[in-house]
Amino acid sequence: MSKRYHQGVLVSCEIPWDENQRFMEDVFRAEVRATLKSFGNLYIFGTAGEGYGVTEGQFRAVVRTFREETDRDGVHPMVGVIAMSTAQAVERIETAHDIGFRTFQICLPSWRTVTDEEYMIFFKEVCGAFPDSKFLHYNLALAGRVLGADDYRRIEDSVPNLVATKTGSVSPDEIRELVTRTSLQHFVGETAFAVGSRSGECSILSSGGILFPDRVNELLRLGASGRFDEAERLAAELQRAVLTFFRPASESTHLGFDARVHGAWDKMFKRAAGLEMPFTMLSPYQHWDEEIYEACLRAVKAEFGDWLR
Repeated sequence: MSKRYHQGVLVSCEIPWDENQRFMEDVFRAEVRATLKSFGNLYIFGTAGEGYGVTEGQFRAVVRTFREETDRDGVHPMVGVIAMSTAQAVERIETAHDIGFRTFQICLPSWRTVTDEEYMIFFKEVCGAFPDSKFLHYNLALAGRVLGADDYRRIEDSVPNLVATKTGSVSPDEIRELVTRTSLQHFVGETAFAVGSRSGECSILSSGGILFPDRVNELLRLGASGRFDEAERLAAELQRAVLTFFRPASESTHLGFDARVHGAWDKMFKRAAGLEMPFTMLSPYQHWDEEIYEACLRAVKAEFGDWLR
């Protein structure tokens, strides 16, 4: 089935804040430039990018900077918008649209779980307000409603500029259904990508891409070229590498991977990749300390040191 959006590896750019939670523009520019050396599909303001927490002023400042660094041939930048209503989503998209962006990532309002009728209203009104733009749906459980192939078949018939989805956790059966029954491009984790590629075209959502760019790009090539057994083996190793890195942090608290908000984990990845990334998170969320980070770095170097650049 022909897809509405191109295949690729999608990676997030986290936002660096100083100890007073002010945007560190120079550090962010360096992060974007470093990411572009390995990946051409990147976005800001997903969950790990703290899109749920930024003020209007912070949103505008980061979006302007992101535009300046990604406004070049061969780059496909995307701005995430996390909002509690249709009006809020449209207003933020309009800000980024005026700055020059035409590809956006949206999620369903989460104050109350939306019904079938309500999610149709949301997609029609948000995407319909910007007919010159493309939209990816961030399909996450935090929104209270995870959509499946039946939902997307219904939506895509009425919303032509919804072109893709991003789903962090999806079962083998679910990815097969999404790939074979919808025209959307589905960005999923490495393991789901390897499985889904057997059924058709899909793409990679990679949190560890910045740390293991060569391996993640190789995984895309293997899946896209039909080398499925090799892709599944590499995906399993990538998953093991990510878990190895995070294990000292997850074991340091009885809460495990729920101990910190997503961005706290991903900012450690960015530091491990050689970027000057502070760990500060927007209030009230906590970050990991330097001692935990050093333990994570030692763990991944011990088992996957040859993967690190």
